[in-house]
Amino acid sequence: MSRDAVERRVLGVLRPLFIAFLLLITLFPFYYMVVLSFRPLQSLLQEPGQLWISPSEFNIDTYKDVLRSTDDGGQGFLNFMKNSFLVAIGTVVLSLLVAVPGAYAVSRLEFFGRRQISAVFLGVYFFPAILLAIPLFVFFTRIEQRGTLTGLLIVYVAQVAAVSIYMLRNYFDTIPASLEEAAAIDGCSRLQAMWHVSLPLALPAIASNALFVFMIAWNEFLFALLFLLEKRQNWTVSLGLSQLAGSIEVPTTVLMAGSVILTVPIIVLFFLSERWLAGGLTAGAEKG
Repeated sequence: MSRDAVERRVLGVLRPLFIAFLLLITLFPFYYMVVLSFRPLQSLLQEPGQLWISPSEFNIDTYKDVLRSTDDGGQGFLNFMKNSFLVAIGTVVLSLLVAVPGAYAVSRLEFFGRRQISAVFLGVYFFPAILLAIPLFVFFTRIEQRGTLTGLLIVYVAQVAAVSIYMLRNYFDTIPASLEEAAAIDGCSRLQAMWHVSLPLALPAIASNALFVFMIAWNEFLFALLFLLEKRQNWTVSLGLSQLAGSIEVPTTVLMAGSVILTVPIIVLFFLSERWLAGGLTAGAEKG
């Protein structure tokens, strides 16, 4: 047997084993988190290392407690989820309204400083958010927007707009300009060519950018803490979960249920948008 054949056989065995190992270490923490969230607290205290749920132990009371409003003795996560969805979806919509035309303009239009503007956009993102925390805190306090979801939404849009323009601009650069030129010959204006030609081809990039922005807004903690701490009714899920983690009176099962609630929407959104993230829609769009 030749050396190449031996290497192929060895790699054929090791590759699936390595992939299975990576899946195990990636999925096991989430699996254990789900198991803990459905186990009764008494059972968890008696057998903390148990890695499965018996039918007799399966319990959804923890989730009821987490989602129930604070007025009814719960943790109020249903309201937190509503706030997080409002802020995250609002951030996605507003950031795309800014980033898509901005990225298209940087990619297609000729103007002074066009080559440098992308570096400026990316450079803005290099500054850590903590540097802006105090100035933004003071500014939004003076305009009486601290403690509101509107103020938090504005901060999030400003935070992600620059990097969104940078990401989308790189994708618009891959779309052949000759496709828009052909549309112009057919009588389309630049805006019509952008709407009917470039945007459909850029949908994979727009979808991936929307998912990226949604994840940032959904998981963000620093500005949510600074802006919303004093108004519990406006808390987001990440802020509510941090308060659970910092309390010695909250059972582990409740904390794990809150963690599952924070994680599941991102996973569901990823799988729902998977086909848009595949890319490759421009392949074969232009011959020769």
